[in-house]
Amino acid sequence: MDGTMHNPAAARISRRGFMVGAAGLTFAFTTAGVPEAFAARGKAATVNPWVTIATDGTVTIMSPAAEMGQGSFTSLPLILSEELDADWSKVNIVAPVPSDAIYGNPGFGHIQYTAGSSAVTGYFNQLRTFGAQVRRVLLDNAARRWKVPVAELSTEPGIVVHAKSRRRLTYGQIAGFATVPATAPEIKPADLKKPADFRLIGKDVLRVELPSKTNGTAEYSIDIEHPGLLYGAVLRAPVEGAAPETIDDGAARKVPGVIKIVPLAYGVGVIARTPTAAFDAKNSLKVNWTRTAKGWSFDSEKAAAQYAATVRDLSKDGIVWGKVGDARAALSQAATAYTGEYLCDFAYHAQMEPLNSVAAVSPKGDAVEIWCGTQSQTMAVAAAAKAVGCPPEKVKFHGMLLGGAYGRRGHRDEEFVVDSILLSKAIRRPVKMMWTREDDVHNGRFRPMTAHFLRAGFDNDGRMTAWQHRVTCELTTAYQDPLRFDKSGHRDFIDMLGTELKTYDIPAQLTEQFPQDSGVRLSSLRGIGFTANKFATESLIDEIAAQRKIDPVAFHLDLLKKTPRGQKVVETVARMSDWSRKRNGTALGLSFIDYSGSLLAGIAEVSVDKTSGQIKVHNFWVAFDPGIAVQPDNIVAQTEGSVVYGLGLALTERITFVDGVVQQSNFYDYHVPRMRDIPEIHVELIPTDNHPTGAGQMGTPLVAPAIANAFAALTGKRLRRTPMTPDRVLAALKA
Repeated sequence: MDGTMHNPAAARISRRGFMVGAAGLTFAFTTAGVPEAFAARGKAATVNPWVTIATDGTVTIMSPAAEMGQGSFTSLPLILSEELDADWSKVNIVAPVPSDAIYGNPGFGHIQYTAGSSAVTGYFNQLRTFGAQVRRVLLDNAARRWKVPVAELSTEPGIVVHAKSRRRLTYGQIAGFATVPATAPEIKPADLKKPADFRLIGKDVLRVELPSKTNGTAEYSIDIEHPGLLYGAVLRAPVEGAAPETIDDGAARKVPGVIKIVPLAYGVGVIARTPTAAFDAKNSLKVNWTRTAKGWSFDSEKAAAQYAATVRDLSKDGIVWGKVGDARAALSQAATAYTGEYLCDFAYHAQMEPLNSVAAVSPKGDAVEIWCGTQSQTMAVAAAAKAVGCPPEKVKFHGMLLGGAYGRRGHRDEEFVVDSILLSKAIRRPVKMMWTREDDVHNGRFRPMTAHFLRAGFDNDGRMTAWQHRVTCELTTAYQDPLRFDKSGHRDFIDMLGTELKTYDIPAQLTEQFPQDSGVRLSSLRGIGFTANKFATESLIDEIAAQRKIDPVAFHLDLLKKTPRGQKVVETVARMSDWSRKRNGTALGLSFIDYSGSLLAGIAEVSVDKTSGQIKVHNFWVAFDPGIAVQPDNIVAQTEGSVVYGLGLALTERITFVDGVVQQSNFYDYHVPRMRDIPEIHVELIPTDNHPTGAGQMGTPLVAPAIANAFAALTGKRLRRTPMTPDRVLAALKA
């Protein structure tokens, strides 16, 4: 029943230990501190290895990242293999058992968590260092065997070479006799390869899971089958915090194949012999819900007006997110000031695979085995242990491929995993729990609705001297991850990242948040706060350029005069789109972002049907400086996907609430882009020797402001709310 990427070895690692024997040579280290090599002779110690070199030359590397289509499962071992100088054709990649201490992402608080485009950038230095350490151990062993100075040795992929004597030893041969020091060799940054010497990094390498996806053998948790497997569904409360008050399950029990109805604190579960029976019985349940939860009174359209009023009320100060200089004073002294108001609706993740999980609670109820696709293996294990009431060591975890996630499969409570466990616990048999698409929409955790009020001030010389960005929204970080919210000093980074203008030359800046509390379920979503915040900032930047009669490209270049890399992406995307060429019936709009060090510029070419209000995006160009591009073609593919995702958020995707209940149900009323909606997407990478930065979601925030700015260039009207639906377009055209 193991998934395609599951490592069946269940083990723990001590701070020192090693495993060398018939299987070859094994190394391990922790990313939480200085890497160590773990070594011993004879009997295999109980370890979780990062690298094993077998006597046949096979190099097995653990990859701690979840694979959800973004390629991290391949990228991370590729980085280690580069410094190890491994023969990639002999590299075998496996998923480790969950462990924050060993496999936690240094760029994500040492949690084993794949999110925020942080995998490559977070693990990069540690993986390179460890690969270099393993290579050094191999060189030292070869030097001792040949009785030559180690400085005379070099490596080719999978081989140690002594050029003077023309002797060669494969890594597999060395594994047969090698000894490993108790502590890892010291590797300094200067000892690592120069980018010009890379053999794997920067080259297009096939992602290891793609063949299985192509031939249909790839396994997701929804594919798992097991003798005696039962099927579960859960009718969840429509409003967060509500609970069943009365349950009428008479009709549900009459559905053929239903085995058990399970009352839960937050809903009602059904266990049946087939998925259809489980779904039919769930839909037959009649439940009265408690009405004390705050969310029952929430109406998203009424709230939108209230949010906007709150954020524009300058008599009240918000919670300061970022501050440079004295923006209020600079604004009061400005020769000219500009303001802008913007609003972004709730949005759903719309991942292709609805939530699901398989759980098998032991007959004694003291252990559990789970199969699930999750962005955080360790969070899933912790949630499972809590649901069962057992220690984490009693949870056997099988990490599966993810059919999309975008932030939806990475929460500490992992409710879809808990669903399956509670149902299995109730019957002590394996249960596959599945959410329908309707369940997934109705019970989603959403990107929050946000209202924005911005001000910019200029001096008499035409220089922008001040910037203020006020945001009204829920505290998503507090809802999604209270632990991280507390550790961060109650900073809502999920919503507020992207309000900063780090690369623009603006001496005084102030960003503030005005928290709301509506009782709505919330979550990070691809691009987190950048998607809404950059819609606001880049729209106002473009509006200022128009009012000052400055070309938007020239205006951006001036703001980026202290950031040459930023200027380069703007100049590149302008060239790609032939920015200065006049067009008939279409217009161009520009946006720029600095997203955690990734520098991108995007240009949209749009037309507008003034009868229907439909915006058509014909072309979208992206210039992208990701630092070192570990897998260039994969970055291009990720950026193309990001643009498509951003297109939906910009034009069609919205969640609305009436009396606290989600009004959308499926893709017939939550409109994601269809093939006919997709523009020609052109991506040009500008790789540099800088530390690699994120790529998985960086293109998404470019899209909405670029479209809005193109619409303004074409019509002279501004769209200030996403999604830019036809009715909103028509209203803007008439204004």
